[in-house]
Amino acid sequence: MFTGLVEAVGEIVERSAVDGGFRLRIATALARELTPGDSLAVNGVCLTVIRSQDGEVHADIGPETNRVTTLGMLPQGAAVNLERPLRADSRFGGHFVQGHVDAIGHVEEIRADADFHWITVSFPRHLAPYVIHKGSIAVDGISLTIARLGIEKFDIQIVPFTMGHTNLSRARVQDVVNLECDMVGKYVIRAAELAGLNFSTVPSGEVTH
Repeated sequence: MFTGLVEAVGEIVERSAVDGGFRLRIATALARELTPGDSLAVNGVCLTVIRSQDGEVHADIGPETNRVTTLGMLPQGAAVNLERPLRADSRFGGHFVQGHVDAIGHVEEIRADADFHWITVSFPRHLAPYVIHKGSIAVDGISLTIARLGIEKFDIQIVPFTMGHTNLSRARVQDVVNLECDMVGKYVIRAAELAGLNFSTVPSGEVTH
C-alpha cells in the first residue's frame, strides 16, 4: 500500500528486454535502503526489487504490466517517481494507492498560473464512473485532486513543491502517464454492479469550474 507522496525521483539507466517483458535499472539514492524482495512504486506501478546495489535498483516488468502501464515505453534518462510502501507506524498522507494502474492517460495541456501549474489529462471513457470532481487520483504515482472535470479529461493544479519534487517538472504535452483511480470508488462501483446497476453507458461528467 502506498500514499501517492513521492519520496524521490529516480532516473532510468537502462531498459533491457527479457523474455516477455523488460528489466529496469533505476538510479536512486533510495537504493541503499532497499533489499531484494522489497516493493517499490515506480511511476505509480508496484514493482519488486530484484537487486539493489551501487546506487541502482533493478526491477522486472512482466508482460501484463508492460501492456497496461507506461513503463515499457520509458527511454534511458527518463525521470520516474519513486515511493516505498507505507509503514504501519507512519502518518498517512495522500490517499490509498495500491500501485495497480487502471489506465494510461495523456497530457493534453500544461499552463502556468503564477507559481502554480495546471495540467490537463485525458483518460479512457471506461474510467468515467471512477473519476469525480474533487476526488483523488494517482498520476504517475502522485496523489492529486481533480480540480476540474470535463468530457474524458480532468484538470489538476500542481503546487510548486510537487512540481519541483516529482517528474512533473519534465512533463510535456502528449506525454503518457499512469492513472490509478481511488480504491474506495472501485469498491462502491463494484457493489453497485453486483446490485444490478449498469455503468457501461454512463457518460463522462460535465465540465466543472
